[in-house]
Amino acid sequence: MYPLHEGSGLLLLAVLAGLQIAAECRGTPPCRPGFSEDIYKVVVPDITEKGQPLFNVRFFDCGRGGLVRFECSNPSDFRIEADGVVYAARSFQLSWLQASPLLIKASDDTTQQQWVTQVQVTPSTPSNQQVKEVAVPPVVSKDLKEIVFPSRNMDSQLKRMKRDWVIPPINVPENSRGPFPQELVRIRSDHDKNRSLRYSVTGPGADQPPTGIFIIDPISGELSVNKPLDREHIPNFHLRAHAVDLNGNQVENPIDIVINVIDMNDNRPEFTHQVWNGTVPEGSKPGTFVMTVTSVDKDDPKTANGMLRYKILSQNPESPTSNMFTINNKTGGIITVAAGLDREKVPQYTLIIQATDMEGNPMYGLSNTATAVIRVIDINDNPPEFTAETFFGEVPENRVNVIVANLTVTDKDQPNTPAWNAVYKITGGDPTGRFSVPTDPTTNEGLVTVVKPIDYEISRMYMLIVEARNEVPLARGIHSPRQSTATVSIKVIDVNESPYFEPNPKLIKLEEGMIPESTLITFTAQDPDRFMQQNIRYSKLSDPANWLRIDPSTGRITTIAVLDRESSFVKNSLYNATFLASDSGIPPASGTGTLQIYLMDINDNAPKVFPQETEICEKPEPNAINITALDGDLNPNAGPFAFELAHRPSDVRRNWTITRISGDYAQVSLKIGFLESGIYELPIIITDSGNLPMSNTSYLRIKVCQCDINGDCTDQQHIMAAGLGTGAIISILLCIIILLILVLLFVVWMKRRDKERQAKQLLIDPEDDVRDNILKYDEEGGGEEDQDYDLSQLQQPDTIEPDAIKPVGIRRLDERPLHPEPQYPMRSAAPHPGDIGDFISEGLKAADNDPTAPPYDSLLVFDYEGSGSTAGSLSSLNSSSSGGDQDYDYLNDWGPRFRKLADMYGGSDD
Repeated sequence: MYPLHEGSGLLLLAVLAGLQIAAECRGTPPCRPGFSEDIYKVVVPDITEKGQPLFNVRFFDCGRGGLVRFECSNPSDFRIEADGVVYAARSFQLSWLQASPLLIKASDDTTQQQWVTQVQVTPSTPSNQQVKEVAVPPVVSKDLKEIVFPSRNMDSQLKRMKRDWVIPPINVPENSRGPFPQELVRIRSDHDKNRSLRYSVTGPGADQPPTGIFIIDPISGELSVNKPLDREHIPNFHLRAHAVDLNGNQVENPIDIVINVIDMNDNRPEFTHQVWNGTVPEGSKPGTFVMTVTSVDKDDPKTANGMLRYKILSQNPESPTSNMFTINNKTGGIITVAAGLDREKVPQYTLIIQATDMEGNPMYGLSNTATAVIRVIDINDNPPEFTAETFFGEVPENRVNVIVANLTVTDKDQPNTPAWNAVYKITGGDPTGRFSVPTDPTTNEGLVTVVKPIDYEISRMYMLIVEARNEVPLARGIHSPRQSTATVSIKVIDVNESPYFEPNPKLIKLEEGMIPESTLITFTAQDPDRFMQQNIRYSKLSDPANWLRIDPSTGRITTIAVLDRESSFVKNSLYNATFLASDSGIPPASGTGTLQIYLMDINDNAPKVFPQETEICEKPEPNAINITALDGDLNPNAGPFAFELAHRPSDVRRNWTITRISGDYAQVSLKIGFLESGIYELPIIITDSGNLPMSNTSYLRIKVCQCDINGDCTDQQHIMAAGLGTGAIISILLCIIILLILVLLFVVWMKRRDKERQAKQLLIDPEDDVRDNILKYDEEGGGEEDQDYDLSQLQQPDTIEPDAIKPVGIRRLDERPLHPEPQYPMRSAAPHPGDIGDFISEGLKAADNDPTAPPYDSLLVFDYEGSGSTAGSLSSLNSSSSGGDQDYDYLNDWGPRFRKLADMYGGSDD
C-alpha cells in the first residue's frame, strides 16, 4: 500500500466509515433516533460568503417527521436548516475564528428529548492539501485546491473510518470576467504515482447540456470553467469525476462534485406594478392599513443581494402634513400615521415608493421606484342642509299628484353616493298623510307632492315640518344640525267644486202603474262650496223610457207616463234614471246622480197560451198536447193558472177537451174519435192567480194531420193545400216582381229601337223636305187647265241637259248610276214653260254642290213605264168642285206640314 497524505487519509477514513455503517446495518438493529456521528470533521473554504452552504449533518428521526428542531452553538456565524444543511450566517474568514468545536443540538418538542453532536471545522489551506510528489509529477497550479479520490484497501480489509466525510462544494462567482478557462480545482488519485491515469468529468455543464461550461485536463485533473456563469439561469452544477488508466479501466470510484454559483448583485428590484391603487376611508385613525406594494429581485433572496427594503420618497399633496403615510420597509405594507384624512379637502394622495436591495444600503444597493395612488373614500361625515328655513307653495283643492314645492339641500359629500343622496321625511303638520316628499334622483331635491285630495272647506293652510337625511347613517360622532330641518307652508286655493248627490245612487220602491203627473221624490244635490253663494239647477241626463220629469229648481221628480214594470227598459224590476246638477259658479261645475226605482209588480198583464201553434193527429191515440201560459207579471200575480175551453163556437167543447196537469200546465186532446185534417184555432180562457184575477182568451192554432205509427204527420199535401206558409208567399212575390221587371225592360228596349229608326229618317228639317211639303211659288196661274207644262223632264231622265249631269268623280254613293240605263222609246218633246225646268235644274245643281245635303235631296230616277197611259190626267180633276165648303182649320193643329194645306184649301177664293 502506498503511504497516504494526511488529507487523503481523512477522506479514506470517511469512505471506510460508510462501509462500516453498511456492514453494521445488515443485522437491522432497532431504530434509535440521533445523529449519525458523534463527531463530524469537515473541511470548508477559509473565506466564505453569507448564505453559502458548508456541510450537512445527518439525523435519524425514526419517522418523527418535522418534530425535530436543530440549533447550533454559534448562530452568529453558522445557520442550520431543518434538512441538516449548515450555511454561513455571514461572510467571514474561518482562520480568524476561534478553534473551538461547533456544537449542534437536535430537540424533540413533543418528548423533550435532546441530542448533541460535535463538528470540527477545518479551513482548507495549502498545508493540509499537499500531496507527496511522485517521480514524474504533473504540471499543476501551486494554489489550486485538490480533491483526492478516496483510497481503496487492496486486501479488502476494511478499517473503521469516521462516517459522513463531507466533500465541500466549489463556489464560483457569477459574471466572472476571466480570463477563461479559469481553474477551479484539481482532481487526483493516489494511483497516479505508479501509473498514468486519465481524468474526466460528466454531468450537466460538462458533457450534457449546456455543454462546454466545465472542462478538465485529462492528465493533470485540473477542472476549469470555460465561460461566465449566471446564477439566475443555473444556480448550481452537479458533476461526477472519473479516473481511469490508459486502458480505460476504472481505478477509482467516481466522486460527486457540486459547483455553486455565487450570487452577485446584478439585478435591480422590479415592482410587479408600476402604479399601485389603494383606498382609505376619510377620517381613518392612525395605523389604518391601506395597501401593500410588492417588488421582486432576481438575485438570491438568501443573500443581501436579494433582500429588499422599502421607503416613501415623497407624498403629494403634503396636506394636512407631509407624513400622512408610512411603509413597512420589509413587507411593503402602507398604513396611515396621522389623522386628518378629509375627502372634501384632499380626495387623493400620490406616493413615490422606492425599493432597494442589499438590505437598503444606499451605497451598494440597487434601487427602483413605483407610484402608489391612494384615493380617500367618502364617508357620510356631512349631513344635508336645507338652503332655506321655510319653503312656500300653493295647490288647488281636490288635486292629487301635484308638486307643491321643491326643497333644495346642500351636501359636501361625494355626489350620487349613498352619503350624498337625500331622503326626506315629514315629521309634523300632516296627520292625515296627504303629502309625501320623494327625492328627485337628478337634482337631489325634495318634491313636496299631494297624494290625497285636499278640501279647502276643511283646511286652508298646511305647515309641514320636513327633515332631510342621507341613505346611510352619519358617521360616528357626527350629529344632524338644525339646518337639516325646514318648514313648508302650503296654501290651499278654493275652486268651484261639483255638486254631489247623497246618497248616489238613491233607491226608491213604487208600485207600477202610477199615473202621470205623480210626484215620486225630491232628488237634490249638495254644493261642497260652503263659502260660495251659488244656485243649483237640475236637468235630466238619462231617462230611457221617458217616464220622468225633474223640476230645475227644486229637484222634485214627477211622472209623465205610466210606470210599467214589464217594459223592456226595466231590468230585474229596476229602472235607472240619471240626473244632472249644475251650479252657477265660474266656470260652472256639475255632478250626476242616479235614481233607482224598484217597481213592485201588480196584476196588469193577462196570461197567454204557449205555444201558440202545435199539431195533433186525426185520431185520439196518441193524441194529447201539453200547454202552459205566459204572464208578464210576477208571482203571486201569475201562476197557478186556470185553463178552460171557450163556449163559442159550440163545436169547440164538442170536439176538444182540456185537462189540468199542474198549476202551470194543462193538456189538450181530441174528444171525438176522428177529426178531419186541417188548421183549427182553439179558443182557451186562461185566468191567473192575482188578487184581482185577470182572464184572457188565447187562440191555440192546431194543425190536425194524418200520422204514422210514431205520431208524426204524413199528409203534407193536405196541410199545404190548407194554407201557404210565409216563406212560400214571399217566394211567389219575388218571382212576380222579377217577371214584371223583365217585361218593363223589354218594352223600354223596343221603344228605344223605334226612336233610333225614326231618327235616321228625319235628318233634315221638315220645311226642306220636298216630298212631303207643298211648295209655294212666286207666280201661280189659274191651274193646270190653262197652262202647259212639259212633263218630259220627269218622264224621260235622259233628256236632261248635259250641264245638269254631274261628273262621275263627284257622284254621291247613294245615287243611282246614270249609265248604263235601259233604253226606252223616245218621246217627242213638247214645248213647255222654262220656269219649271229652270227651277228643277237649279235645285238639282244646288243639291249636287251641297256636300251636306241628305241623299233624298237628289234627283230620283224612276223606271220608264211607257207612253200612252189609259188613265186620265190628274190635272183634269176639278178641285174646286169637291169639298169647297169643308173646314180645314183643324189642319193647323197637325203641325207645319199641314198648316200650308189648311191655308190653301181652307182659305177664301182670294
